[in-house]
Amino acid sequence: MMYQYTKTSLITLMAVTVSIFSSLSQQSDETLHSTPWTAKVNAILPLNEYPRPNMERKNWQNLNGKWEYAILPVQEKPQSWQGQITVPFPVESYLSGVQKTVGKDNCLWYKKIFSTKSLKASEKLLLHFGAVDWQAEVWINGKLVGKHEGGYTAFSFDITAFLKTGQQEIILKVWDPTDDGQQARGKQVKRPGGIYYTPVTGIWQTVWLETVPESYIETYKIITDIDQNTVSIKPEGVGLKSGDKFQVKILNQKQKIASSQTSPSEVLEIKIPNAKLWTPEKPNLYDFELSIIRNGKAIDAVKGYFGMRKIAMMPDKNGVNRLFLNNKPVFQYGPLDQGYWPDGIYTAPTEEALVSDIELMKKSGFNMVRKHVKIEPLRWYYQCDKLGLLVWQDMPSGHDEIVPVKDHDHSIEGDFLAKKYNDVTRTAREEALFKDEWQAIIKQLYNFPSICMWVPFNESWGQFKTNEILKWTKSLDPTRLVDGPSGWIDRGEGDTHDFHMYGSRLKAVPTESHRALVIGEFGGLGHTVVGHTFSKNAWSYQGFKTEDELFEAYKQLIIKIKELKKLGFSAAVYTQLTDVETEINGLITYDREKLKINYQKLKQLHDELIYEE
Repeated sequence: MMYQYTKTSLITLMAVTVSIFSSLSQQSDETLHSTPWTAKVNAILPLNEYPRPNMERKNWQNLNGKWEYAILPVQEKPQSWQGQITVPFPVESYLSGVQKTVGKDNCLWYKKIFSTKSLKASEKLLLHFGAVDWQAEVWINGKLVGKHEGGYTAFSFDITAFLKTGQQEIILKVWDPTDDGQQARGKQVKRPGGIYYTPVTGIWQTVWLETVPESYIETYKIITDIDQNTVSIKPEGVGLKSGDKFQVKILNQKQKIASSQTSPSEVLEIKIPNAKLWTPEKPNLYDFELSIIRNGKAIDAVKGYFGMRKIAMMPDKNGVNRLFLNNKPVFQYGPLDQGYWPDGIYTAPTEEALVSDIELMKKSGFNMVRKHVKIEPLRWYYQCDKLGLLVWQDMPSGHDEIVPVKDHDHSIEGDFLAKKYNDVTRTAREEALFKDEWQAIIKQLYNFPSICMWVPFNESWGQFKTNEILKWTKSLDPTRLVDGPSGWIDRGEGDTHDFHMYGSRLKAVPTESHRALVIGEFGGLGHTVVGHTFSKNAWSYQGFKTEDELFEAYKQLIIKIKELKKLGFSAAVYTQLTDVETEINGLITYDREKLKINYQKLKQLHDELIYEE
């Protein structure tokens, strides 16, 4: 999203009205911390849905719920515990039961006592963390199991050798410098306000155990080819033995339609007869069962799914580069979605809450969503796959900005800034932090058909070696599009030239011979719903007193986007889906209680935009 500094600079920058910013320390009298699902959280075992729905096994155990915690100076170890925390809600959140900040000078410690069934001699126990922000060290029964860096990626440890008879103990130590560090952090800052929000520290996704055989499927990579009607699956296994085979069975409506078997060094390639394609209108999915076969018997098996679909950028019949889905040009339109919650911050209170945002987007006629500088739990992407919503996935932003504050007073144009300023300079350590986490994110999300676009950089935040990173991202996943920096500063690479066009900047630009034109952000229309704001002094890019005024302004924006579509643009992202903390430019309030524009009115406008030739 666009930068926020002072009222004067923003008016100069965008020629729109802006409310005065406020710090999150100046919260409104109602102190908004609830949603319709807050009271529905299962305090004993919250978020008890299977956390990895595209690779499912039967033998798993959820470790969410009450843990003990302590916040101590970095050099200290807990001699006692300060209370209980509800996992997986971050320690700063209302739903954690703690609501305390941590900061770079302290560490957050967790402790959990758990029991598990006895393992057979041929079994292993894996400990999975969906996400822990940021640096984690894990002990089982007093012995260090491993470490992990990265606040947005899952990690696992084989803890079999660390188990003892009876109950087991997990100790977790977390350090997170937030904006005092160089790691990816998205919108988290220690002093929230404007477009920056409350920090998140520690566990914020499900912690779980999984029993697997000694030889097991660790992961797989899936590629669909609608032109050849094939699906290719490359499994990776642990503890495989000579003679082992991988076997896959493809199911449609629970009926087997194809199967294949091959050695671990080969790729499983299967023909899908009369393939039903995945689209937002008809999100057809195929189920499959993947097994390790030894001496004719399955010794491990997982269930997964895939969608037959193709993402591309190519010229349309008039020679204008467009975004294509399944060999047809499709205008992609959706909201910016930051995935924040007043009760759980980064963590939705329940599965129903998580799904509600996606269902609202579908009911409102959006066919795409930009997940903005945040990664969601795997179940969010699963629901996008099931319900039919294309996803642009951002890399959470890191440190430093290319553009200094003084140049936010100019009419910001990408070409001007690209020529004037060099990319951020990162140390080898900082570059490794970015690349390691971005590569892990792409690998983690690779198999979700809804994801159609990777967005490595947003508006010059932490933007370094731009063209090199864009090309490298494409090499990691040639099957999807790679956005040039979303907004500015553009360096000429990527599949798309992405403009942020707030206010009077919403206008035509020349088409390009090698990229498609997209609007990565526009809009930001605000309306205060009394009793449903997070802060006394909320703001938006342009404010409206009534819902009728808001709707009329939004309608005019859609008319303008329709014109730009004809002039060469292939997609647009409206800011934004929900209000977030101090921001009131959402289509729905932060507490998800009030929709500011009727979804049926939205759908009518969006259908005309998306489907009109």
